[in-house]
Amino acid sequence: MLPFILMGVLLLASFQVSAKEVVDQLGRRVRVPEHPIRIVALAPSITEIVFALDAGDRLKGVTRFSNFPPQAENLPKVGSYVQLDLEKIMAIQPDLCIAVKDGNPKEIIERLDRLGVPVYAVDPRNLRALTETILEIGNLLDVMPRAKNLVQQMEEKTRIITSKIAGATQRPAVFFQIGIAPIISAGTDTFIHELITLAGGINLAQGPTPYPRFSREQILSLSPEVFIITTMTRGVSFDQIKAEWQRWPQMPAVKNNRIHLIDSDLVDRASPRLVEGLEVLAQLIHPMLFR
Repeated sequence: MLPFILMGVLLLASFQVSAKEVVDQLGRRVRVPEHPIRIVALAPSITEIVFALDAGDRLKGVTRFSNFPPQAENLPKVGSYVQLDLEKIMAIQPDLCIAVKDGNPKEIIERLDRLGVPVYAVDPRNLRALTETILEIGNLLDVMPRAKNLVQQMEEKTRIITSKIAGATQRPAVFFQIGIAPIISAGTDTFIHELITLAGGINLAQGPTPYPRFSREQILSLSPEVFIITTMTRGVSFDQIKAEWQRWPQMPAVKNNRIHLIDSDLVDRASPRLVEGLEVLAQLIHPMLFR
């Protein structure tokens, strides 16, 4: 590992002449290149943002589950975002790493910092913070016009969707199932809660616990009118899960055939596609408003 790390340190030294100091979302002062060209994205959401800013050609490393856009799957992998491989990161000789607070191991970020690798950390918790993050990354990559345009597109699409929802006469009760065993949903301090609310639904799992667990009996007692299941549990058949819930015809969502599947990446990944997730949820919760 040592030769790779030494090579990285020597290469990074050459970038210090043309650098600027910025403050990341954790309040850390970071010295970054004026125009980074060897970027490692330390989470799938960061990969998506960089590609959305038309800077995908500057990505030299991504994490294991970076699957969008499709070309991201062909990039070198540096481990999963919760288990980063320091040697693989240093072998890429990055001039900038972009990290996320939740998930990325703090000790790896600190070691990269000690090795002289600039690491800019973000921590978007809602849609507004996501647009601010996109603008900050746009500034980091020296592509601010593209970042501003992307944010404007996201805000306009959100406005169109919420203006349609404003015409709703009622807000259905929504249960959002993430895990299978145990059954997990999304509390108030999550993107999923915000999207359900903006899409005109009531999140039955709202509360202080970010990802609360539920028993089947608890869910039945909540009487969800719309039941949404994500694709997060890989290798499990949606039809099988749906069939299990259909054993309970007294549940309004079952009685009215309102059990739906949604791509988890659209609703829990802090990327520009969250607005697409909002649109999908709005169509599922208020189909009549989107015909």
